[in-house]
Amino acid sequence: MEPQSTPYPATPPYPLTYTVDYPDRPLDRLSTGLRFLWIIPIGILAALLASGSISLDGEEYYWSWSWAAGGVLFAPVLLMILFRQKYPRWWFDWNLNLTRFLARVGSYALLLRDEYPSTEEEQAVHVDFSYPDATQLNRWLPLVKWFLAIPHWVLLWFLWIGVLACVIVAWFAILFTGTYPRGLFDFVVGVNRWSLRVTAYAFLLITDRYPPFSLDQR
Repeated sequence: MEPQSTPYPATPPYPLTYTVDYPDRPLDRLSTGLRFLWIIPIGILAALLASGSISLDGEEYYWSWSWAAGGVLFAPVLLMILFRQKYPRWWFDWNLNLTRFLARVGSYALLLRDEYPSTEEEQAVHVDFSYPDATQLNRWLPLVKWFLAIPHWVLLWFLWIGVLACVIVAWFAILFTGTYPRGLFDFVVGVNRWSLRVTAYAFLLITDRYPPFSLDQR
């Protein structure tokens, strides 16, 4: 009998998962054609939650309104991990739910779905990551994660140019056929997944595992 080789353990999935259900029906042509208008109300909410402000550039002046305190909690989490090795649960819940909401708005903007983004329900956009054990995280690594992620930022800059081209093609495809080409759909979702994993590593600080250079679910 030939000796059996010991299989290598499978690589566990990355701590952040992101999927979007492929539409099982024709997409609404009117909603797609006027998406740049339909998205304005929910886009304003997303801007207020993500940054707490809306800014406009004039020819001579610059206006900025700060109507809400928002955004992903990064600096406070960094300090808590650095000095206390703790990640307060309600801070984690805020980051998780804000990430989910922004993902729904982003998917709507990229024409992946035509349901209007909900402020509460998951709908067809699925983002999840687990609450980390902060005592198992390297307390010093958050200081440099943004720097270590630079190779990802460079590649993602080019990939997002490709996403823009895909969305333009998909816009015409939906108007004429009601269908988002599956290959383009998977590419756009993959780039979103890659971006979210880099964000989870560099800014959400939920893991010390370096993000994979991959569009795949794992």
